[in-house]
Amino acid sequence: MLSEAQRRAVLDFVRIAGVVDDLAQRFKSAGHELALVGGPVRDALLGRLGKDLDFTTSARPEQIEQLLAGWADAVWDIGRAFGTIGARKGDWVVEITTYRADSYDPDSRKPAVAYGDSLEGDLLRRDFAVNAMALVLPEKKVVDPFSGLADLTAKVLRTPGLPADSFSDDPLRMMRAARFASQLGFTVAPEVVAAMTDMADRIKIVSAERVKDEIVKLVCGAHPRAGLELLVDTGLADRVLPELPALRLEVDEHHRHKDVYEHSLIVLEQAISMESRIGDGSPDFVTRFASLMHDVGKPATRRFEGDGRVTFHHHEVVGAKLTAKRMKALRFSAEEIDQVARLVELHLRFHGYGTGEWTDSAVRRYVRDAGPLLERLHVLTRADCTTRNKRKAAALRRTYDHLEERIERLSEEEELAAIRPDLDGNQIMEILGIKPGRVVGRAWNHLLEFRLDQGPQELEAARAELLRWWREQPESAAGT
Repeated sequence: MLSEAQRRAVLDFVRIAGVVDDLAQRFKSAGHELALVGGPVRDALLGRLGKDLDFTTSARPEQIEQLLAGWADAVWDIGRAFGTIGARKGDWVVEITTYRADSYDPDSRKPAVAYGDSLEGDLLRRDFAVNAMALVLPEKKVVDPFSGLADLTAKVLRTPGLPADSFSDDPLRMMRAARFASQLGFTVAPEVVAAMTDMADRIKIVSAERVKDEIVKLVCGAHPRAGLELLVDTGLADRVLPELPALRLEVDEHHRHKDVYEHSLIVLEQAISMESRIGDGSPDFVTRFASLMHDVGKPATRRFEGDGRVTFHHHEVVGAKLTAKRMKALRFSAEEIDQVARLVELHLRFHGYGTGEWTDSAVRRYVRDAGPLLERLHVLTRADCTTRNKRKAAALRRTYDHLEERIERLSEEEELAAIRPDLDGNQIMEILGIKPGRVVGRAWNHLLEFRLDQGPQELEAARAELLRWWREQPESAAGT
């Protein structure tokens, strides 16, 4: 069933990873079976093999460790409790796991580790048929008891056994189905979708950290819309990312607002198309997630006005708070939460630009408020235009082009990215004759606002403004 291209992919893998033959011979000589298994086999067939290799074996962990000694450059046993020993050989990272036949407690996704006695039994416990193929070594024989090759060709995800059994054992596999739909562009078999829908509530026993990891991989995949739609359609999103399905607002009878859910997915796709502007152009989770979440404040702020209009006043502020709350619940880092929430809060700021009426002061504040997120904000703001009116879309692009040109010009003149007051804290204390404290911070902030309003100042002008401000402060009269 292998195409010629797939055959070449397998042969290329075997040729490139010559170390595999040596490793396999070690296991065979010791009387143990060894097979390349799971993702590496799938990825080799897809022509996207990486440097991480997963093996399964009849050997027990202590035997694996002995066989790796003298062969690997480094060995670690952090996964010993689950039958896994890791190693590094040159550029390759290897994990070798004893055949498994685990059992699961219905209230936990942590298995009671039990070793199996056959390769086929080990493959049966894997998540999807495309991940339940093995290449037996050193014979290089493909073992495919669940038609994973056929599924790979058809680009479909099925479970090796009954979906309900698989998801009951490990509910996180439901999230992985959505993640693989995103990463590989595969469809999910109807019976798998049905089981995900019926068992969505089981995801509650999975830790927030594991759910977060799957969401990140899904959002950073090549086809995130497919994975997100699967989460929403099966009800999983209601449990792990409820702000997303909440965007499916009923459209008012006069159609005065867009389908916010569909709009958000389009904004995500458009942001992805502009990722070359950010860093090295690789998937940027912060920008992608902010694009997805930028309108989550709309359901809570929707109002039907007397003239038939629909408004969402301050939805960017509400959305930023909801985004931060959800990301905190999913155990994202404080830095990631701050970055995404800040982009959500700022995504409407540009629309006050009109046709270019902002003063230089307003442009400086735009740059100051975005800080290191400026390029991401550029992408999000541009992606947020989903109008089908070509004239309106072109006008918005031209206006934002103009804003970016002004930012670039001012940056060259004033080093906007490093805007600081024209006087530092030591100079403020010396001029005012005060000691360190809150007053120094207030003076510094005032001079920063003065700098944003007026642009760079000579030291005498900054000193004069500081003294003017100081005369109006109660501490001045008190001689503080």
